[in-house]
Amino acid sequence: MVERMVPDELWELFQRVVPPAPTRPQGGGRHRYGDREVLAAIIFVATTGCTWRQLPPVFGPSGPTAHRRFTEWTAARVWAKLHRVILDELGSRGDLDWSRCAIDSVNMRGPERGDLTGPNPVDRGKRGSKIHLITERTGLPLSVGISGANLHDSQALEPLVRGIPPIRSRRGPRRRRPAKLHADKGYDYDHLRRWLRKRGIRHRIARKGTESSTRLGRHRWTIERTMSWLAGCRRLHRRYERKAEHFLAFTAIACSLICYRRLSK
Repeated sequence: MVERMVPDELWELFQRVVPPAPTRPQGGGRHRYGDREVLAAIIFVATTGCTWRQLPPVFGPSGPTAHRRFTEWTAARVWAKLHRVILDELGSRGDLDWSRCAIDSVNMRGPERGDLTGPNPVDRGKRGSKIHLITERTGLPLSVGISGANLHDSQALEPLVRGIPPIRSRRGPRRRRPAKLHADKGYDYDHLRRWLRKRGIRHRIARKGTESSTRLGRHRWTIERTMSWLAGCRRLHRRYERKAEHFLAFTAIACSLICYRRLSK
């Protein structure tokens, strides 16, 4: 089960970013489960949506043990680093298409008192969160962020574009700017168009009241498909975590798995 959840290639990539295990100067202490077994347990929780206490014993570590390690690795930003390492591998192979990117968001319900939640204007004011995403031309996620459900999509564009990491290329320097960015009418603001132009990014943003989304959808369907891929990580069907960093961690795990599937083909 562990080898199926964490194949050898994924394990090699994870070893680049995982921090070393802490040591006890006085010696002794309880046996520490291996990182590969714990990673498999975390991926199982992310993909199946089960609770930590429902984790089957076949992995070895218990649910509370896996959750503690998940918390440690989240604080060390391991999941964002893993996503970037996989993107670097894809970029070095020439598997990233920077000619056209797309931006969008998806809403989901969340805990009443969770961090980065807010009343959802399209869900009768029930509290929830948003996942904001930028994908390259074929739908691979490049940058991801979360916010309260009441944050307007347009306010997430600049942080998401800035959040694209410098990614390796098959030849030449690292790259972090797409040639063109596609967006729907939620991003129809002149100051965003000016900001993109200053960064050398062409834009294709639908205009409210004057333009149908049909033509734009010919290129934006890839990000809609990526949103459905995210739904394959059942832990994201609904936000269960009160801590925003934990919810963002599961989002980064889902993005890493999406990119890894392309890498392993």
